[in-house]
This record gives sequence, C-alpha cells and structure tokens, in this order.
Amino acid sequence: MRDPVTLENGQTFEREAIEKWFKECKESGRKLVCPLTQKELKSTDLNPSIALRNTIEEWTARNEAVQLDMACRSLNLGSPESDVMHSLKYIQYMCHKSRSNKHVVRNADLIPMIVEMLKSTSRRVRCIALETLQTVVEDDADNKAILAEGDTVRTIVKFLSHEQSIEREEAVSLLLELSKSEALCEKIGSINGAILILVGMTSSKSENLSTVEKADKTLENLEKCENNVRQMAENGRLKPLLNQILEGPPETKLSMASYLGELVLNNDVKVHVARAVGSSLINIMRSGNVQSREAALKALNQISSYEASAKVLIEAGILPPLVKDLFTVGSNQLPMRLKEVSATILSNVVNSGNDFDLIPVGPDHQTLVSEDIVQNLLHLISNTGPAIECKLLQVLVGLTSSPSTVLNVVAAIKSSGAIISLVQFIEAPQRDLRVASIKLLQNVSPHMGEELADALRGTVGQLGSLFKVVAENVGITEEQAAAVGLLAELPERDLGLTRQMLDESAFPLIISIVVKIRQGEIRGARFMTPFLEGLVRVLARVTFVLAEEPDAINLSREHNLAALFIELLQSNGLDNVQMVSAMALENLSQESKNLTRLPELPPPAFCASIFSCLSKQPVITGLCRLHRGTCSLKDSFCLLEGQAVEKLVALLDHTNEKVVEAALAAISTLLDDGVAIEQGVAVLCAAEGIRPILDVLLEKRTENLRRRAVWAVERLLRTEDIAYEVSGDPNVSTALVDAFQHADYRTRQIAERALKHVDKIPNFSGIFPNMG
Repeated sequence: MRDPVTLENGQTFEREAIEKWFKECKESGRKLVCPLTQKELKSTDLNPSIALRNTIEEWTARNEAVQLDMACRSLNLGSPESDVMHSLKYIQYMCHKSRSNKHVVRNADLIPMIVEMLKSTSRRVRCIALETLQTVVEDDADNKAILAEGDTVRTIVKFLSHEQSIEREEAVSLLLELSKSEALCEKIGSINGAILILVGMTSSKSENLSTVEKADKTLENLEKCENNVRQMAENGRLKPLLNQILEGPPETKLSMASYLGELVLNNDVKVHVARAVGSSLINIMRSGNVQSREAALKALNQISSYEASAKVLIEAGILPPLVKDLFTVGSNQLPMRLKEVSATILSNVVNSGNDFDLIPVGPDHQTLVSEDIVQNLLHLISNTGPAIECKLLQVLVGLTSSPSTVLNVVAAIKSSGAIISLVQFIEAPQRDLRVASIKLLQNVSPHMGEELADALRGTVGQLGSLFKVVAENVGITEEQAAAVGLLAELPERDLGLTRQMLDESAFPLIISIVVKIRQGEIRGARFMTPFLEGLVRVLARVTFVLAEEPDAINLSREHNLAALFIELLQSNGLDNVQMVSAMALENLSQESKNLTRLPELPPPAFCASIFSCLSKQPVITGLCRLHRGTCSLKDSFCLLEGQAVEKLVALLDHTNEKVVEAALAAISTLLDDGVAIEQGVAVLCAAEGIRPILDVLLEKRTENLRRRAVWAVERLLRTEDIAYEVSGDPNVSTALVDAFQHADYRTRQIAERALKHVDKIPNFSGIFPNMG
C-alpha cells in the first residue's frame, strides 16, 4: 500500500484498488459490498488512514535506503553481473516510481557509478547501464548537467559504432534524450565523429527503423546549434543549412551562406542546392550589404561550377545582377576581390552552354553577346588584374565556343580593335591567363585569321611564345593543344607568316614532336588528337609556299616531309590528320614536275648534225616515267615512290568525304598537265585505282567531290582501253550526263569532253580484267 483508506465498516484498502472495486460493482449492476466481508455498504466514503500511511512511508523509506545502499555497494566493476543488473534495475524502478527519486539518485552520487558500468566487459550490463542513464536523465535538467561533465558523452557516442545493434539503439535513445538540452547539443556536436555517425545511421539500410528514427530526431534537436548545422552540411545533411538560409534571421543567413561557399559539394548536390536556395542567394546578391553579397557570391561560385546547376541559376535570374556587379563603378561598386568572384561565376555560367544570345542581361534587353556588353568585357580585361582578366577571358572562351554566339563576339573584337591587346596575353607569366587567351584566339581564328596573322607577324615575339608553349616537354597539355590549334587556324597561304616560322626554326620543332608521337615517346590521351591534328596542319603550311620559298623546299627535302605525310595517311581514326596529309602530298606532288632533274643529252656528232638520218637518240635508263627525269620521294617529292599511290587510293573509300576529296586531289596530280598522263593512268591501273575513282563519281556525295571526280575521269578516258571499258557501264555515262546537265560551267565542259571520249571508243577488248 501507498495510500491506505478505511471504509465505514473499518476495513482498510489501497485507495486505487477499492475505487476500482466500486467502479466494477456499479458497471455490473451489483450491490455495493465490502470485498472482504461481502456485506452491503451504505456509503462509498473513503477515510484516509494517516497513521498507516505514515508507517508505510517510513518503512518504504527505510527499505529504499537499504536497497540504495546495496546498489551503491554493488555498482562497481568487480561485482557479480547479477548484482549489478539488479542494482541498475532497482534504480530504474525508483526513478519510474517517483520523479523526486531522481534527486535521490543524484544526491547519492549514483550517476557517476552508473556511467562507470559502461566500461563493463558484459554487454548486458552495458546495455542496462545505458538504459538506466536514459531513465535517470529523462526530463531532469540537473541530472543531464551531471552527465555532461567529463568524457561521459564521448563514451556514449562511442557506442554508436559498436557492432551490437542493441547497444547502438540504447546509445541513440540516450543521446536523443540528452539532445533535448541545448547545452548538451553543443557538447554532442563537439565530439569528433558524433554527427558523422548519426548522419550515416539515418541513411543506413541495415539499421532497424526505430534506430534510424531516433538518430534522425537527435539530429533535428542538434540543429539548435549553428556549429552542428555546419557539421551536418559537411557530412552530407544539407537540409538544415539550406533551411537556415531560407528562413533564418539575417545573421544566421549570412553565416550559413558563407559556410556554403566553403563546402566541397558533389555535382548532384550542387543541382539540389541551386534549386533550393539559388533564388534566395541571388536576392541577397542583389540587395544585401557588401558582407552579405560576399557570402552569397561565394556560395553561388561553389554551386555554379557544374553545368546542370549553372543552368538552374540562369533560370533563377543570376545573369543581370552578375553583369551589373562587374560593370558598376563608383561608390556602389564591389571591391575588386568580389568582382573576381563575380567574374568566376559568370565564367562558370557561360561555360554551361546556354543560348546566351537569347537571355537578356541589361535594362535595354542586351544579351551577353550584344556589342556594348562584349566591348565592356574587353575593356575590363584590359584594365584589371590577372585573376579577373583570366576569368573574363574564360567568359569569352565560353561565348566563342558556340556557333550561335561566336560571330557576335568576333564583330565586337573587330570593331573595338581589341585583337592586339588579346594577343599580348600569349606572353603572360600566369599559365591560366595564357591558356584562356590562347583558347579564345583559337576560337575566333577561323573568323579573323588575317587580323590574327597581322597581329602575330613581326618581331614582338608572340608567335615564338606560341611555339615555346608547343615545345614544352610536359606530356600534352590543354595549353599546348590550344596553342597549336591557334597556329593551325592561321591563313595557310600567308607567305610572310610562313617565312617567319621558317626563320624561327618552328617547322623542325613540329616535325620532331610529330615523329615522337608516332614513335610513342610522347603520350597524352585527353588532348592527343587535337594536338596531333594541329601539328600536322601547321606542318602542312610549308607545302603551300614551295613555289615562292626555296627554304621551304630545302626544309621538305632535309626532313623528307613527303615520306612523313605518306606515313600519316595511315592514321586511322584521325580524319583531319589523313585529310591534311593528303592535301600536303598534293602540294608536294604539284611541285615534282618543277624539281625533277631532266637528263642532259650529249651534243650530236658533226655528221649527225648535218645528216639527221645518221643521228640516233641515246637511250637513258632510270628516269621517272611520269616526270621524264630523275625523281625521288625525298628530293622531288615524286609520289611514285613510298607506296603513296596505293595509300591514297585506299582513302577513296573513306567515310569522310573531306578525306576522299583530299586524297582524290593528290591522286589527280598524276594526271595533271606537265606530266606523262598516260603513264599516270598506268600507275593508277597498277594500284587498282581506276574503279575507286569511278565509284567516287557515281556516289555524288558532294559537289566538290563530283567536280574533282569528273576532272579525273575525263583524264582517264583519254586512254582508249579505259574508255572502252567505261562505255559498257551505263552508270558512269549517266553520272557524266548528270554532271553535263547540272554541274558548274567548268565541270560541264569537262563532262562534255569525257562523253565525247566514250562516243569515239573503238570496239576492242579491255586490258583491265580486275575492273568489273
């Protein structure tokens, strides 16, 4: 009994029990009787038995004191497990019985003793100790404060990483209770790994649902402390931080935005963050003070560095305030360090690949590629420090990487005369600045090659600087690929520029690098293809000035360029390398008829000079049947050597029509005026090249290919045997008729001659059994 009461008949009962009895009698319709005597009662009045209650309380107090004393003696690591378990269970019983008993437990210094039991070797004891601590501290701030002392909380956190799930669950339950105290929130968060483990538990599929829910609620409680919110964000739980940015007071918004800018986020998270708080950060950037704008800019810089998240920010309206921040001058302008961040964000955003010619950024509906906006960017580039210059150049790189916007930027560069200042960055000591400028110049070079050539030509040194970049022995870098790409886009027939490259010994450098790549001495998977393509294009330019520049011929002979280009024809998978190599071979072969050494015939004897019937032509052996002189691949670039013809013929079946066109152009030099055309036909026949040329005519892939094919076929049809064979192929006749009717004027004339050759064919068997 705890609250004894007496009935009218003098019988004593526990108040709770007798009240329950009365209730049952009433509900069942029975007479109200005494449970002991079964005699009917007239009244349900209950009189407290004060004397008995005092006696019970005295006895209970003495008994609890004895039990508590026994618990104190039993709670040590040397006691039997059963005694410890009994003591812990008794403490739980006391605390559940009365909240005031929690004070008794505290005053008896039992809390440190229970904590000591967490070191027990018995898993059962440890679990009951955790459970008991939860009971002791539940809804009791003083007991929680005691538990916060020393390393107790650290010990509890350690149980989160235990293998036994029951220990983890008890530890989480205890931490959940402790986390209801704001003071303890900071304590829990300060323990290394606590928040990381809790965050991991909330996403674990191996934990039971109850543990996951408790870990989640614990983290929610820990959000009361800003440091904990930061830790959660660092460990992948970003929602609390984002909520603070959206809904927190101004000071908290500022603090959290600053921290967001310091976090390293994976790309998927950047998209999520951009969607959640992008608009809020942009609003802060628009209207906040300098400190707030700085925090917002740094956060936006972080989340704009991924293409998909940058597109989200564009949709949220980031471009107008960014451009305004960059161009504003006067009292309201951003400090230069923040303009650098703005430039970085703009660079990130521009390189996401949107249609920037359609997105307004100014009050008069200007876009990023409007002439005045681009000219403002160019002005900033010329009047700021290297860091901002680099980022703004990267903005222009992004804008010139798109076919829809590159011409706008080119027009602004031309109208502002900025090409001279842009070229000067090639010699910048800062690598990032140098790379950005070279990439920009490479992007615009197809549209302003002459202006670039004029800027690079001369003694200033930028041309040499580009070749120094190409020559760096550091593998193959993006900078090298961009530099050689820029050089490759310069006008190939610019004699002055080629002479300068010859004077600066640029071509031997290019040759040595190409050879090393072919031999596997230089590797670089990512930029290998554009680098090699650029090198071959730069090297090929020397073949465009052979007629005007003796040094170009000497260089080509010294380094046996014809053999190198023949080897490059076999660069399977590198269409541009094959195409440019075939073009270079065309140029070299065109020059062969001027370089072949014609034989010197001895003067005729006296009599023979008077009587021609007495003269006899001397027989000279070893002459080139095509050029009628002494030829070699190295010295006169004759394609009859080095299996060049066979390799060019093989390219006529290429899937890329530009490669086919270049190969056919090179082959056509064997049928050109100034050579023995019938011998050229014979060479093509031996290389099984007749049918592939006819096939090019039949396929009609492009107008240029048809023009070249008609020219070549007309030359072939001058040989009667071939004309006879072709006369039996109606497809070829149809193709020639089509060219005669629909091609350009020059090609129609050639097609007409070809058709006349077919009409005059004598009827005799062909000599080309391999032609179907």
